[in-house]
Amino acid sequence: MQNRLDRTLSRLRESGIAALAPFVTIGYPDFDTSLELARATLAEGGDLLELGVPFSDPLADGPTVQMTSSRALANGVNVAKCVEAVRLLRADGVEAPLVLMGYVNPFLRYGLEALARHAAEAGADGLIVPDLPPEESGHMRDLCSAAGLHLIPLLAPTSTEERIASACAGAGGFIYCVSLTGVTGARGQMATGVRRLVERIRAHSDLPLLVGFGVSKKEHVAEISEFADGAVFASAMLDAIEKSHPGDAVRVAGEFVRSLRGGTEVTAT
Repeated sequence: MQNRLDRTLSRLRESGIAALAPFVTIGYPDFDTSLELARATLAEGGDLLELGVPFSDPLADGPTVQMTSSRALANGVNVAKCVEAVRLLRADGVEAPLVLMGYVNPFLRYGLEALARHAAEAGADGLIVPDLPPEESGHMRDLCSAAGLHLIPLLAPTSTEERIASACAGAGGFIYCVSLTGVTGARGQMATGVRRLVERIRAHSDLPLLVGFGVSKKEHVAEISEFADGAVFASAMLDAIEKSHPGDAVRVAGEFVRSLRGGTEVTAT
């Protein structure tokens, strides 16, 4: 199965350019502005986009993404609105890969089969479900595959060789390499063990490997580009948006993505 994720990441890999994957919480600071942020982050250099589905207990996320989820929930955003967001972005001409990132509880309430079908019909390319372990992901993976979606696993420095092998066996699109043992959030330096994690995963999969959690500046992206295929970033950009004047959110997001773009010039290996 090939979709926009495969084609985009393959093209970037062949060009020796690491992918930039910004994250926007749907519904933060409000629904319409989150769509503007999505478009701006792609227009200013994002290669693919993670769209966060808000949840009241986002266990993989730190204070910033928790705050954006809380705000989005207060704005009435749910899974159905997130699927609608994908449809609206496609209708507006967005062609980049779009990946919905959310948690099992709201997805189960929506219905897994309906979610896979509706997300694919709207124009999504993949799902990331941080609290769905590989051992319990078979049914969801089958539903995604049938709909033309990739179910993207997360692997961390604490992942055993058996867990890595299991996750890689059913992976598609890319593998999300969690850089540290902790939650999302801006950090001053990249974790020291992430390069070794990428090496361990590469022994089990040829899929593109994208590194996330703590990616906050161009230097982080440049470092990641030396050994991985791309970088995912969220909290540092969302922090900048939160601190900005309400009318400047879209401009600030675009400037943030441009500031990281230079770090991808280092050829990934």
